[in-house]
Amino acid sequence: MNNNKLNYLVLHCTATPEGRPVTKDDIIRWHTNPVHLGGRGWNRPGYADMIYLNGDLVNVIPFNTDDFVDQWEISNGVVGLNGNSRHIVYAGGMDTENKKPKDTRTKEQLEALEVYVKYTIKRHPKILVLGHNEAPNAHGKACPSFNVGEWLRSIGVDDANIYNKQVEDLSAGALAKADKKEDLQTETAETNSTETEA
Repeated sequence: MNNNKLNYLVLHCTATPEGRPVTKDDIIRWHTNPVHLGGRGWNRPGYADMIYLNGDLVNVIPFNTDDFVDQWEISNGVVGLNGNSRHIVYAGGMDTENKKPKDTRTKEQLEALEVYVKYTIKRHPKILVLGHNEAPNAHGKACPSFNVGEWLRSIGVDDANIYNKQVEDLSAGALAKADKKEDLQTETAETNSTETEA
């Protein structure tokens, strides 16, 4: 049994044209069908839940409400974060021509996503909410096609629950490396100062 702590709620879009209906079955097929059949060949879909255009919330991968991500609850939403995250997707995220990222959330989707996020925070008070594009290895992704931090603040989510990439990316190793670099810069400055005085 996997006992990873649930640390993150990651918001996604389906990256489909504005107004195009997308279903749970579409997501499952796109993610789990073999590559030769047009899928990604994953063993599980990328999202635990989905919000349809009309605001309906649909479960894709069942999960319980404890503070851990069990093996059977994992969805493949972000490489490196799947074991300690829950992923939700809204249908949309691209303009009608499917050429540019666009915040296409309908009024109903906005309402459903707000309730979902606030309920998740209430159940898991230390969870951090982020967009897929904020994940450390997202490398140029636009998903979910809106600024998650700004939106969260606009609906009254406390900063303590809003992922801050700069803070989160400073792991113990990165902090040690930064301290070592600072020590080296200090030593160099002291050496240069001594050489100038001589």
